[in-house]
Amino acid sequence: MIWLIPLMLAAAPTADMPGSTRSLYLQLIHQARADGRPRAAIAYLDDFDRRYPGDVDARVLRVNALLDLGDLDGAETAAATLANGGGSAVRGHLLAARERWPEAIGFYRQAVAGSPADPMLRNALGYAQMRAGFADDAIESLRGALDLAPAAPVVRNNLILALMTGGKGAQAEALLNHVRDGRERDMIRRQIAAEATRLSIRKDR
Repeated sequence: MIWLIPLMLAAAPTADMPGSTRSLYLQLIHQARADGRPRAAIAYLDDFDRRYPGDVDARVLRVNALLDLGDLDGAETAAATLANGGGSAVRGHLLAARERWPEAIGFYRQAVAGSPADPMLRNALGYAQMRAGFADDAIESLRGALDLAPAAPVVRNNLILALMTGGKGAQAEALLNHVRDGRERDMIRRQIAAEATRLSIRKDR
């Protein structure tokens, strides 16, 4: 999903496990996902599981890496082994991957309530609201996400997309003009216009 980046849950070192090796390994897995290398992330997870079997953070990361790959069945199977399905955020991601947007919204709301300062949770909620047709709610959620993460391109682009699809083209253009590089701005404009058209076509089917 280009516009909805699955949540990268933080993996804090535990007291009974020296943080250096475990947390650095988890950072390596996070980085592989961030770089768009989900197969590498899964390979690292396989190795990590041999060292730290049953680690909950790694099991959640596996769900997200499988979602990155588009393996929805595998992600759902992996999530089913977690307590409470991995929590509200993971359950929201799984529903979003199936394009069950109204159901995803409920779980994302729970996740945001639990971690109100997490911009990517608000981003996920806003995207789901936009896809479900709640333009004003989406814009509000995405504005909150952008306030928390003003340098995050995915949040900015989702807000521009929500403004455009919500009939607020002038506001979308004003936000887009914050991108100083002209070539980058034109590329983003084309991408968002194409995505807005794609969403409109799918909505009409």
